[in-house]
Amino acid sequence: MRPMRIGVIGQAGIIPPEVERLAVAVGREIGRRGGILLSGGRDGVMLAASRGAREAGGITVGILPGNSTAAGNPYLDVPITTGLDFNYRSLVLVHSCDALIMIGGKGGTLLELTAAYKNGRPVVVLKGSGQWADRAEELLTDGCLDDRRCGEIRIATTPEEAVALAFSLAQEACRQEAPFCKGG
Repeated sequence: MRPMRIGVIGQAGIIPPEVERLAVAVGREIGRRGGILLSGGRDGVMLAASRGAREAGGITVGILPGNSTAAGNPYLDVPITTGLDFNYRSLVLVHSCDALIMIGGKGGTLLELTAAYKNGRPVVVLKGSGQWADRAEELLTDGCLDDRRCGEIRIATTPEEAVALAFSLAQEACRQEAPFCKGG
């Protein structure tokens, strides 16, 4: 069986120390389990998660906006330039993952959450990591954003729980080759 591709989405830029700690722990657990960590490849949550995965011997992939690998963080094993802006780069990221983990996040992360949902990718939200991750549960009804039930969104409270759940959901999605949501 191929390694699971687990995406980590979250805020870029300067992040609080607690969010950094959570992101490093998520990355470390993905690496420890033999998963491939995918992210937007830049700073903030993406850098912290990549650092954790690399420290655990994992493989890190950054799906970067633009055409320069110099925009990537120093913990990327595979920086992929898309030539796209942030919004379209996020769609490439979402489509490249078997499951995603949301840590904190602002508007761009919310866009990635909804894109993952709309495209049938399971997402685990790490509650307690701030920003949209702490508000996401309010948006859900039975783990979904709307009545189309395109993708599954689950809530976790620890990095270990988030990664275990992401691996489980990814394995299930790969077994089922779940149909993607159509329309609207």
